[in-house]
Amino acid sequence: MALPAVLSDEALAKESEAAQAKIRGRRYMIIGLRFAVLIIALGLWELAANKKWIDPFFYAQPSTIWAQIVDWVQNGTSQGSLWRQVEVTLEETVIGFLIGSVAGVFCGIVLGRNKLLSDVFSLYIQIANSIPRVVLGSVFVIALGLGMASKVALAVVMVFFVVFNNAFQGVREADKYLIANAQILGASPRQLTTAVVIPSAMSWILASLHVSFGFALVGAVVGEFLGAKEGIGLLIATAQGAFNAAGVFAAMIVLAIVALGADFLLTRLEKRLLKWRPASF
Repeated sequence: MALPAVLSDEALAKESEAAQAKIRGRRYMIIGLRFAVLIIALGLWELAANKKWIDPFFYAQPSTIWAQIVDWVQNGTSQGSLWRQVEVTLEETVIGFLIGSVAGVFCGIVLGRNKLLSDVFSLYIQIANSIPRVVLGSVFVIALGLGMASKVALAVVMVFFVVFNNAFQGVREADKYLIANAQILGASPRQLTTAVVIPSAMSWILASLHVSFGFALVGAVVGEFLGAKEGIGLLIATAQGAFNAAGVFAAMIVLAIVALGADFLLTRLEKRLLKWRPASF
């Protein structure tokens, strides 16, 4: 009777290995296709600029953009070291992201759990949310100056409403049966919030973090663009003032790398915090 079991285990092992190989093959194929799309797009862009199908003065070309990035890395920018510009913008973004996220989660949970407060403040939140938040950048620069405070303030405002709306909706969408069962078992309002409501809303909150970090980065860069002493936004503004299209695109690439790195870290954090959630197929 042991022989069929051994054969069965061997067959299962082979099937599992074949399935894993198939998954790895598909992953490598996707990565290869992504690189192929990127190479083709850059090649067409370079060709179009060389053939004068597009004006390289306005649209630059990949070779000059790469040369600009290399020059910044080796020789620095007009504002100083490239790494210093990245550090300043990233610091403003992270501080604004943390403050805006914490404030948005706190207010979303409080208003979501308290109908009276929600009814009182909903109108004011709706009015504040309807204001184009980028416009507030000029107000913050005037009030707080050209330093970090004005950029952080704009990043906080950009993040707050995104996180608040998701946290508020997540609290409102909490499973009513779980809440009722917890109340039957004698859970206090505080225990309901911490043990039932917040875990239920966690997927909503974490989903907003991916978007809100991008908004925080936008807020920091726009604030620097409006007025700053350092940062990638100032680098873009300087390149624009000098009609340096390659510099503008190079700064955009640096921003994209920063945003992708942050998104990767947030994805890892989400997987760790939501490891209890069944995997989606």
